Amino acid sequence: MPPRLAALLAVTLWGISFVATKAALDEVSPVTLVFTRFLIGTILLLAIVRELPPRDSWRALALMGFVGIFVHQLTQSHALTLTSAVNTGWLIGLTPMWSAIVSAIALRERLGAWKIAGLLGGFAGALLVMTKGRLSVELFALPSTQGDLLVLATTVNWAVYSVLGHSTIRRLGARRATSGAMLFGTAMLAPFFVARAGWRELPALTVTGWTAVLFLGVGCSALGYLFWYGALDRIEVSRVAAFLYLEPFVTFAAAVILLREPVSATVAAGGVLVVISVLVAQYAPSPERPENRST
Repeated sequence: MPPRLAALLAVTLWGISFVATKAALDEVSPVTLVFTRFLIGTILLLAIVRELPPRDSWRALALMGFVGIFVHQLTQSHALTLTSAVNTGWLIGLTPMWSAIVSAIALRERLGAWKIAGLLGGFAGALLVMTKGRLSVELFALPSTQGDLLVLATTVNWAVYSVLGHSTIRRLGARRATSGAMLFGTAMLAPFFVARAGWRELPALTVTGWTAVLFLGVGCSALGYLFWYGALDRIEVSRVAAFLYLEPFVTFAAAVILLREPVSATVAAGGVLVVISVLVAQYAPSPERPENRST
């Protein structure tokens, strides 16, 4: 498969994932959905990789599984019971912003005027998405706003996960590290699935519900990662990463077409502002360090 097509397929799957999650959550609880989804994805990935990660990496993979699967996915799924898939898709677009902030803090990178402008624009766009242009104290008591804030929290969490997993992914390779993190994350979810007797919810799933669960497990948790890392192995990171900016638009289109979610002009404008601001922050020229300036 051509690498650009693989990257496009991965981003398309991930963009639709919020819509599939929203549809599945109409029929099952977040714990049951996340556990079932990642159980399917883990089994499929391990069958493809056919290799367990080395024991000396288990602690790092367990931490990745806790942050990236257990905390991230449960929080995101709970958020989608409160807010719309459209809002979630736009707000998820802020994730690269936090990576820039983490880099500035951890690596002491200078942000520069363009990056600061991009950060401010991104957060202004997020505020438009959450408030729909009507800022008031009462707004923050609404379930939808609380859901939006949880989605924002997951964008920070994913930036943390990316930092935590960077060295492990480089050492083990993306496929082994991802399947290992999924295995540990799914194991952490298992006690909660058992405590809630989540298996009792599964027989009640309709065809739509099972389609959503299988799409999330096979398409998003397994194939999406394989397509993405397969593209990364063959072309430059920057060229692959550029496809991520399509994800909010995929979510937007899927939510409107499949879920028929209403969309206001203010929310759409805020979402577009988020994407443009992230592009500005990501591709802004890096400020020259004082020691590198010519004298």
